Amino acid sequence: MRESEKGKVELLSPAGTYETLKAVAAAGADAVYAAGTRFGARAYAGNLTEEELLSAIDYLHLHGKRLYLTVNTLLKEAELGSQLYDYILPLYCRGLDGVIVQDIGVLAFLREHFPGMELHASTQMSITGPEGAALMKELGCNRIVTARELSLAEIKEIHDAVDIEIESFIHGALCYCYSGQCLFSSILGGRSGNRGRCAQPCRLPYRIGNASESYLLSPKDLCTIELLPQIIESGVYSLKIEGRMKQAEYAAGVTAIYREYLDRYLSHPAEPYRVKPEDIRRLTELGSRSGFTKGYYQHQNGPDMMAMEKPAHTKSNEALQEEIRQRFLHSELQEKMNGILRLFKGLPAELVLQCKGEEVSVTGDTVQEAKSRPMDRNIIEEKMKKTGGSGFSFEHLEIETEEDIFIPVGALNQLRRSGIELLKEQLLGGYRRAGEGRSGGDAAFSSGKDAEKKRYLAVSVQTVEQCLQLLSYPYVDRIYIDCGAFEGQQDSAQMYQQEYQQLAQLVSKVHQAGKELYYIMPAVMRGRTTLRYREALHDLLYTKLDGFVVGNYEALHLLDNSLSSPGTDEKQRVKILADSSLYAWSSRAEDALKAAGADEITLPAEANRQELMSRRREEGELMIYGYLPLMYSAQCIVKNTSRCNKKTGFTAMTDRCGKIFTVKNQCRDCYNVIYNTSPLSLLHQYSAIEKLKIKGLRISFTIESGKQIAEVMSYYEQGFIRKEKTDMDRYLKDFTNGHFKRGVE
Repeated sequence: MRESEKGKVELLSPAGTYETLKAVAAAGADAVYAAGTRFGARAYAGNLTEEELLSAIDYLHLHGKRLYLTVNTLLKEAELGSQLYDYILPLYCRGLDGVIVQDIGVLAFLREHFPGMELHASTQMSITGPEGAALMKELGCNRIVTARELSLAEIKEIHDAVDIEIESFIHGALCYCYSGQCLFSSILGGRSGNRGRCAQPCRLPYRIGNASESYLLSPKDLCTIELLPQIIESGVYSLKIEGRMKQAEYAAGVTAIYREYLDRYLSHPAEPYRVKPEDIRRLTELGSRSGFTKGYYQHQNGPDMMAMEKPAHTKSNEALQEEIRQRFLHSELQEKMNGILRLFKGLPAELVLQCKGEEVSVTGDTVQEAKSRPMDRNIIEEKMKKTGGSGFSFEHLEIETEEDIFIPVGALNQLRRSGIELLKEQLLGGYRRAGEGRSGGDAAFSSGKDAEKKRYLAVSVQTVEQCLQLLSYPYVDRIYIDCGAFEGQQDSAQMYQQEYQQLAQLVSKVHQAGKELYYIMPAVMRGRTTLRYREALHDLLYTKLDGFVVGNYEALHLLDNSLSSPGTDEKQRVKILADSSLYAWSSRAEDALKAAGADEITLPAEANRQELMSRRREEGELMIYGYLPLMYSAQCIVKNTSRCNKKTGFTAMTDRCGKIFTVKNQCRDCYNVIYNTSPLSLLHQYSAIEKLKIKGLRISFTIESGKQIAEVMSYYEQGFIRKEKTDMDRYLKDFTNGHFKRGVE
């Protein structure tokens, strides 16, 4: 594994087109990440055809660089199998260096079928700490791409704890939401960010209360040119520039500036590191959103990171654009080679080429005696050195010949082309791989074998009062209570003990009512949060909880390791339910989550009923009512519009159409949740849901009053228990079917 030490740092640049790929390579990128025509998180970028990807692999390898393919979307049941295998196989055989992955099922599939190829956990996986990084390593990843929200200290903690490469973003656009945890575009407009089709509703105006509209969800662009030494010292090996949707001039220009400062620092790390103001200006002129932010590396969050007044990405200075075109778009990289050309009468022409320790020799037409005008040595040299477009140029060419020889110019050209082609193959041969020669096959799944098992109803709640209200409903089997339900006003060991005592009392009441109680872990686990739960897990288990609901890999690995540790039988008693944000879009993803520690999974919110029918689902849980969380963010609406009051609570955010979104600021763990303006309700879809034979159904309550909870539960009872037709408008005036009917592309 390549060490993240000074002198061994990778500059990683984006390429939305083949032209951009060559430009950033010329500008100094050590590696390039790009997508093909499928499974990439930027479906609206130019992206590369299969032939272009194959050429790109050779082009970059020839010049000592690497290519990483983005397969960083979630794959459906029908895609994760032969479609993915056939897509990757020719690239794998050609020598593809690595694949960037979001879907845990894809990760398992690629690890099984394509040995020796690097696997990188995408930032879409929201890896926020050592627990998640350790899990990714166990699952076969060579590298993690950290969540953009991490500080330098948090990255250093991962580097010190887990032997895995770290890649982090250093420049470009920032998402408001933790990447991979966003359903905003999907639920509102049907364009799923998890399928690379985000419509960016975060760049639209919103308002809080009676305040005027502003771009509350639009961060400035990231620029860390001044922080490069600190980022490298924190343990980041790969420095990543964002921008697969941007033009070649932007990608190449940004790459060139970072290359200059990276080389300067790596060559003279002890010297003072300063960035010239004119280079900051050049970066700004290449493109920014209301200037730049250094992101989360040194700050938790704050309004100074937001482009609230002007969210558009703007550029200026056409002269700079033209300069970049001339330097990087209108020229190509060339490898220096040495050659010996031998031309002697009566013998085949011979060309010997040497490059990077490799040597090849080719022969051509027989050299003739000149009958009139012999070949001029200068002409021979001129013709042989015409290597344009080949990727090579002569550093030195020695010509051994006689005075009176003749060979057609066309024969010399062919000799040169044959030699260079053979040299190229020799240089690239070490990258080639043999494929398995068989299809990966579609992911197998069973259907119907558990159809006779009793279905359960789970209800998730935000408060103790909501939980107690549900104890009187005999058909409620499980209650999931949010971690914030017991949150006190101060963080202290004494406060935590009081909370766990309250939880133990609640567990006892729930058990007396004949039900199970699960604890919903924080949606985001970072730093102090992970440490708190690592230290408090014994106290939590002492309450006799029946299980945990987890929505991130940090919590999954922490709980699985703790519950499975030697000398404990807690794993037999306490279950782990993977929430819908730990995506199980396919049966293979479900298997991978269970192998990672989950006992049960939640079916994806973006799958329609036909897609659910075509996959294993009998052991899953389906949400049938509730306000869907659209975003989890490290930014805070309250702090950014007024001030931080350190109190968990709800805020109303209104869009330009007058629709109101509820925003919860989870203060103890410092993140916001934005809920959909209307609740998902499949309460009238009971006939279709019955046919799916799903093991578990979930009703989720967040902001509902006691009266509204009673109405929803009555509606469930009428449709799912008594099997009676119901009038939807009787209880719900405004609701959405989510993706149950439409699904996503």
